[in-house]
Amino acid sequence: MSSNGGDDERTDESTASGRQSRINRRNVLRSGAVVGGAALAGCLSGSGGGDSDDDGDGGNGSDGGNGGGTTNVAIVSSSAGFDDQAFNTLAVEGLEAAAEDYDMSIQEVEETSPSNYETTQADLASSSNPNYDLIVLVGYEHSPGLQTNAAEYSDQNWMLINDHVDQPNVAGRIWANHEMSYLAGVAAGTMTTRDFSFASSSTQSGSAHIGFVGGVDGPLINAFEDAYVAGAEWVNSDVEVSVGYVGNYQDTQTATNIASSQYDDGADIVYQAAAAAGEGVFPAAQSANRFAIGVDADQSVTLSEYQDVIMGSAVKFINEGTRSVASAVAEGNFDSVAGRQVLGLEEEAVEFVPGQTVGEELPDDVASNVDEATQAIVDGEITVPCSASGCN
Repeated sequence: MSSNGGDDERTDESTASGRQSRINRRNVLRSGAVVGGAALAGCLSGSGGGDSDDDGDGGNGSDGGNGGGTTNVAIVSSSAGFDDQAFNTLAVEGLEAAAEDYDMSIQEVEETSPSNYETTQADLASSSNPNYDLIVLVGYEHSPGLQTNAAEYSDQNWMLINDHVDQPNVAGRIWANHEMSYLAGVAAGTMTTRDFSFASSSTQSGSAHIGFVGGVDGPLINAFEDAYVAGAEWVNSDVEVSVGYVGNYQDTQTATNIASSQYDDGADIVYQAAAAAGEGVFPAAQSANRFAIGVDADQSVTLSEYQDVIMGSAVKFINEGTRSVASAVAEGNFDSVAGRQVLGLEEEAVEFVPGQTVGEELPDDVASNVDEATQAIVDGEITVPCSASGCN
């Protein structure tokens, strides 16, 4: 177990290399972040010189990017909607990056009611104008509908984010939410016993108390919670963690109310895992003169109006996932990306990113403890609670 202190120099070349890699990936995420105001529906297109010489199919009969036609991609939001400045935003960002390299048209379908997902999926899969080469589904809430539609529309290529359906025409990508949340807990556990101030906010060293605000109280978000608590306890076994759930992924006011209550009870830092609803945690932090930790994207960038209180974010590179799958489809090579893939710390697909402004002022112990925990998880010395799929 790490202590709160420790400024040990790390001269190991592999450690330095790993840290540099994480920094580089963080910069890619920040420089490519999509901010608010993107169209929530309609057709976007991009073109480039990325046509492949591969003669394979584009998946469902379309030529895709194989030297003749436009690759048509549809993406259906989670219940949080595209403007969550988190994983929906990142998923679209990755498709837009692919569209810079290929002749690709992107149709965004915002559907926030899970009861409509099966029908929405079927409508897109049966479309002939256009005929979609790939349909991207954001979030595990799409899984029940896809269980039916992946088999019914067996010639349709699908990508499912944060879950998988065992069909040959599905690319399931599951990011290790539990691993990045553990690191968020390490950061919060390190800072809650420090006297630290930035702008108008501060922590109190007299107590070890942090908070967590989740979206839906179920197996997936329970993994965020359990791993966050475990990470904080790895630093300080006496830490107190207040926990609350919004009940959905849209209600920012309820998230604000929960976080405000946690701050009032003495929490220094609150980590949110509630998609669009979680944005409500940040104004609560500002009002309480405390700090918060964002999720999925570097939210000190995507929600820059709150960067004075966002100590850091637990991020996952969903944008790289959607880009790679869409690119493979454009090259007529969906088979290379089909199947279930879990992406975590070992793959450098998730990490804890210090905030744009607050992060520069954090004590060195935060980076030291996060780096130590990261390596221990990769080496199997730390077993993170739950799994990438959730707590079962």
